[in-house]
Amino acid sequence: MTIKVGDKLPSVTLTEATAEGPKPVKSDDFFKGKRVALFAVPGAFTPTCSAKHLPGFKLSAHDLKGKGVDAIACLSVNDAFVMRAWAEDQAVGDDIAMLADGSGDFTKAIGLEMDATGFGMGKRSQRYSMIVEDGVVTTLNVEAPGEFKVSAADHMLTQL
Repeated sequence: MTIKVGDKLPSVTLTEATAEGPKPVKSDDFFKGKRVALFAVPGAFTPTCSAKHLPGFKLSAHDLKGKGVDAIACLSVNDAFVMRAWAEDQAVGDDIAMLADGSGDFTKAIGLEMDATGFGMGKRSQRYSMIVEDGVVTTLNVEAPGEFKVSAADHMLTQL
């Protein structure tokens, strides 16, 4: 079943890619007491994700925080080392927390898994964005396959 507005996020352990190395983080702790702009991509270093999705949130970080967002997080079904390399490649700095969902546990639990085996990528996350307030989804934008519209940072800015 796909997560919806009003639902609480599942309690799973993700891995945050930090400059000091991978750091396990419980989703409950990461989202507790904060308003978080979370966006997910099918894969680090993939074309749309690298050219548009992540850069859009990097460029909009100041504006999002100005509208009451406490943290911005990017999630992908990749390992923390790939997420860190991607963050460095994209000069993310401290603007965006890079969350690795290496085994896809979070993605499966919210019902937004997609099968990309036809592209040699295995099980991945659908492209989406959401606003999460204290662990509860208040806004959810899931892209149609092959699209990049509603999960973009500029769209999210219109929703805040």
